[in-house]
Amino acid sequence: MKEDYLITIRGTMEQDGGNDKVKLMTRGSFIRRNGSFFITYKETETTGYAGCVTTVKVEDSQKVSMLRFGPAPSQLVIEKGKRHVCHYETGHGSLSLGVAADEIESTLSDKGGTVRFSYLLDVDASSVSRNTVKITVKRAD
Repeated sequence: MKEDYLITIRGTMEQDGGNDKVKLMTRGSFIRRNGSFFITYKETETTGYAGCVTTVKVEDSQKVSMLRFGPAPSQLVIEKGKRHVCHYETGHGSLSLGVAADEIESTLSDKGGTVRFSYLLDVDASSVSRNTVKITVKRAD
């Protein structure tokens, strides 16, 4: 994997009246294939998923897929107007989560840009958290 892009990921998880914020900066790859953008980076011990590779596929302003490959695989599909049931490996066991998009905004181009999306997670239709993710991609200098 050619790691010639700087990827900044900011996430907020709102749960039970509180919220947690995370920020991750890493190098990774960024390509456009068949009209979709693919942001790929290696996970580290800091994220708790060392040995995994994560790919964020941005199809358009309607659908984003977060795919993690390796020892703790998972798949979250965030799509406007649809609730998906997705497999998520936590490192302590796996879960089936309902995922429903609130919003998806993308300014990605062949040179990089930003994608921002928010979604609700639920287990058995009981709300668990609201999550907002902003990913900025730019060519590394």
